[in-house]
Amino acid sequence: MALLFGIGYAGIIFEESLAFNKSGVGLLMAVSLWVIRSIGAPSPDIAVSELTHASAEVSEIVFFLLGAMTIVEIVDAHQGFKLVTDNITTRRPRTLLWVVGFVTFFLSSVLDNLTSTIVMVSLLRKLVPPSEYRKLLGAVVVIAANAGGAWTPIGDVTTTMLWIHGQISTLPTMKGLLVPSAVSLAVPLSLLSLTSEVNGKGQDLPNVLASEQMAPRGQLVFSVGIGALIFVPVFKALTGLPPFMGMLLGLGVLWILTDAIHYGESERQRLKVPQALSRIDTQGALFFLGILLSVSSLEAAGLLRELANYLDAHIPNFELIASAIGVGSAIIDNVPLVAATMGMYDLSSFPQDHEFWQLIAFCAGTGGSMLVIGSAAGVAFMGMEKVDFFWYLRKVSGFAFAGYAAGIAAYLAVHNFSISLPTTLADLPFLSGS
Repeated sequence: MALLFGIGYAGIIFEESLAFNKSGVGLLMAVSLWVIRSIGAPSPDIAVSELTHASAEVSEIVFFLLGAMTIVEIVDAHQGFKLVTDNITTRRPRTLLWVVGFVTFFLSSVLDNLTSTIVMVSLLRKLVPPSEYRKLLGAVVVIAANAGGAWTPIGDVTTTMLWIHGQISTLPTMKGLLVPSAVSLAVPLSLLSLTSEVNGKGQDLPNVLASEQMAPRGQLVFSVGIGALIFVPVFKALTGLPPFMGMLLGLGVLWILTDAIHYGESERQRLKVPQALSRIDTQGALFFLGILLSVSSLEAAGLLRELANYLDAHIPNFELIASAIGVGSAIIDNVPLVAATMGMYDLSSFPQDHEFWQLIAFCAGTGGSMLVIGSAAGVAFMGMEKVDFFWYLRKVSGFAFAGYAAGIAAYLAVHNFSISLPTTLADLPFLSGS
């Protein structure tokens, strides 16, 4: 299975050379791996049970992705993002790089990193014409979304997993990881600011929005659409249901709203959901499906657990284990890696909010930025902007790694050198709860 995964992975990496679409390769790899798992399992019923469980988890993410992409597409069709882009007034390339980075950083701490990436890449299409520079801005969105998602319990699926299972709590996590997460973004931004694609531009970018007018009722659709995205974590907190249900609720509300406000307007069919569904990147969602199902087959076969046990046996230092898991999450999806880690170590090994759990949350969240297929944000960016694996590896991976290493150093520095202000803040009555 490991060999087949390696072959399929190579097929995805060399998509441009082989002329095979990565979505097809991913789906073929997923089915083949599960067939092998079925043959090797103690009984077919066990393999079916494992596949059913894996499909449920993967489907949640795919439904979430499809819902988010459709909502963003509807808002985009109504020119709703013009409300945001009009407020990003700078057209200087280096300044825009920083503005996009930190807007994404804070957006993904409230929304999840996947939704934030979809929203911000859609915004970039309204701000910057197609170019190498726009691809770099998109890569900044990926790094910023992963960094921003790592320091809040609702910003990334792995921090949410650790939060739900009690390994981390809200305030200590936000307090402990905000500075390292910000450092892991600021370092790549500083280095990218020196590149020729950014620094070499002598003139401001053209305003590609000048000729665009907002569609009728665009402000209403924008407000409802963004409100639906922000409501997802609230829905989860109120009902306990998975986030994709909140996303589907938001899509349903927006669907009814657009049908109502454009009733009888046959010339505005493109502003309705059925037309938006035809424009979203379904092949990107299928690629995501194939990758996650492939990884879940390795998890079911115990290969990921063996990897985790190998790390435990050969790396006695828990900081290095967390760092290695973060590097691994650049290659393999971080969800099963964190799940395997949670299976290896319970709360008796490391109590709630121990350094180890916070480092796992940080490393698994930000480590995925080092390769374009290492995170949901990267996969979404890959599909939306049609970037290939080697472009990202050549142009971005080194900067992302520098940010990852600097973030770990920042976490260890802040934690090891006692800083009085956070301790004092934590003692205040209204901040002491989790």
